[in-house]
Amino acid sequence: MGKATGPTYTVPFRRRRQSLTNYAKRLALLKSMKPRMVVRKSNRNVLVHFVSYAENGDATVAVANSRELAKFGWHCCGNTPTAYLTGLLAGRRAKEKGVAEFVPDIGLATPSKGAVVFAAIKGAIDAGLKTKYEEGMVDEKRIRGEHVAKYAGSLKGKPEYDKIFSSYLKANIQPENIPAMFDKVKEEIMK
Repeated sequence: MGKATGPTYTVPFRRRRQSLTNYAKRLALLKSMKPRMVVRKSNRNVLVHFVSYAENGDATVAVANSRELAKFGWHCCGNTPTAYLTGLLAGRRAKEKGVAEFVPDIGLATPSKGAVVFAAIKGAIDAGLKTKYEEGMVDEKRIRGEHVAKYAGSLKGKPEYDKIFSSYLKANIQPENIPAMFDKVKEEIMK
């Protein structure tokens, strides 16, 4: 099959060709006239922006990066509790700037139940912001990190424990203590 050519062929925008931007979804989000909560996850970090549309370019209202959680005593990598705490922090900052309601912008991430992006959205809701959100998209136990603590407890004393939880141990974190640590950090952010 040959390439499409001819006078009626339109070349898609570069970011669409590279599968970076879905312009139909973006237009639908912009038509809501509400600030967007942009959630992006990398291998190590979670980044949350609150962005408002402006004709001359989008304006960032509030931003939080999971690396900032170290100031509150949270040194874990990009997992579900980290996403929740980052969303909570960004939501608090956005609320201080006058944002009351938002629409979630998860980009090209797959919106599956339990996804990290929904944990960040739940954090922003718990910070006092409003959006359309279906309860149960993320389990409360996963948000607190109880699944990590339970798994770490089952492996305690086994040789694979040090290998699986090496990033936690390197940061002097006992993975069994994550739920208690989570509660402490959440309380600090909400102050």
